[in-house]
Amino acid sequence: MRIFRACVLISGMMLATGAAWAADCASLKSLKLEATDIVSAETVTSGTVEDAGVQGLPAFCRLRGIMRPSADSKIDFEVWLPEKDWNGRLLGSGNGGFAGSFSYEQMAGYLMRGFVVSGTDTGHDANGTDATWAFGHPEKVKDFGWRAIHLAAERSKQIVSAYYGKPQQKSYFDACSDGGREALMEAERFPADYDGILAGAPAYAWSTLLASGVPAMQALGDPKAYISSLKLPAIQKAALDACDESDGLKDGIIADPNQCHFDPQVLLCKGEERRECLTQPQIDALRMLYTGAKDKSGKQWGHGFTPGDEPAWKNWITGEDPEASAFASFVRNDFRYLVTGDPKWNGLTADPDAMLKLSHENTAADLDSTDPDLAKFAARGGKLILYHGWNDPAIAPGFTIDYYKQVQQTMGADKADSFVRLYMVPGMEHCLGGPGASAFGQLGIPAGKGPQFGLFDSLVNWVEKGALDEEVVASKFERQAAKEAPKAALTRPLCTYPKVAKYKGSGDSNDAANFACVAP
Repeated sequence: MRIFRACVLISGMMLATGAAWAADCASLKSLKLEATDIVSAETVTSGTVEDAGVQGLPAFCRLRGIMRPSADSKIDFEVWLPEKDWNGRLLGSGNGGFAGSFSYEQMAGYLMRGFVVSGTDTGHDANGTDATWAFGHPEKVKDFGWRAIHLAAERSKQIVSAYYGKPQQKSYFDACSDGGREALMEAERFPADYDGILAGAPAYAWSTLLASGVPAMQALGDPKAYISSLKLPAIQKAALDACDESDGLKDGIIADPNQCHFDPQVLLCKGEERRECLTQPQIDALRMLYTGAKDKSGKQWGHGFTPGDEPAWKNWITGEDPEASAFASFVRNDFRYLVTGDPKWNGLTADPDAMLKLSHENTAADLDSTDPDLAKFAARGGKLILYHGWNDPAIAPGFTIDYYKQVQQTMGADKADSFVRLYMVPGMEHCLGGPGASAFGQLGIPAGKGPQFGLFDSLVNWVEKGALDEEVVASKFERQAAKEAPKAALTRPLCTYPKVAKYKGSGDSNDAANFACVAP
């Protein structure tokens, strides 16, 4: 039973935050919040939320609501509040792709750690690759782009105060991919929403990122240039042969692909085409994927994918045919329903330069979070940690490096170092997974105990104690039975950019203790 400073609940009475006092979960149903309907407020004691697909949860109050900031808005949101052992913190979760659902597993992970957690579908119900909801609905695009995630932060804080009788001590946001874009949108446009932000692989330059998919689609669209997934292992082998040992260790992981000067011409078929080699048109297409988009004059405007984990391209980049990859699907949906308004738009015949211009004109205002001036966020004591997998096959890692450098240039290196860091993760693909160590406490994923074992714990330490662990240990866990405690098969230090982890030359190469972060 919670003890409140006020013993009498007056129906309709409003706090300074805009929420009414509530003595129990069910009474939250009567909260009156601006342009918001509270659909349900129920105590969950079973440990299982079937419609969310999560179990093993502590008892909590599950509030579901709908925010309607415009006549065409219907933003579903949820707030999960621990019944006991609340740690005094609020955690906002983000989304992936075109959103349309909740990150329930992440919400469950943080709830089990004592956080109040919140999430939103950003205003539509769809799978993450579908953007048909945006066609003819500019207000829904605003909801998806920035409004839903901001309003979810505001409503969550009001609900916290109503339920516990006091505000959260600190608020955090942790998300990856489109959620990383949302994270930077919060830091840039709504700096008071969160005290600490962990942003992974952010799709922050949305209008440029999606436009860069047009020349990539065209590079693979020529049947003579298309690279079958059967050839990807041979490309990976050649890349690793060229660059794997650059960090002092041959382990199937390129520590810093930017220092890898792999020439795919070595794969040219001598004679008939085989799985182990490429034709010249295929090599030309591969070069384009590595270098990134350029305009007609040769000026670079996109970023290329990195060598070393090409088999991961099968689903994301190459697909089973040029039109079947996940990236091609994202690009088609974006240009058909958000950029051009033409459901028959064909990326194989579109002019890439014209598409870049049109993408900027029609989506940047609501979807791009590219402003490197974070002065207001920093002035509040806000802390931002960025991370990106070097082998990301969905969002080229060069985009995040660009943003970090722009913040440094805009804020000044010393000022930037006081509140922002970037960690590049060797061998990690999109947000997690891959041949490298990619579990470091992001997205509610368990990591070792202590700030040095997780970027999120390190972020909390930085916000609340002013101390940042410059080196963080990432883990790759063995596959084990569900009831067994996870065991790390590989650990590696994550280094603040631009440093890289280099093997010391002796000791177990699977142990992070035998690596040092050094300048490239």
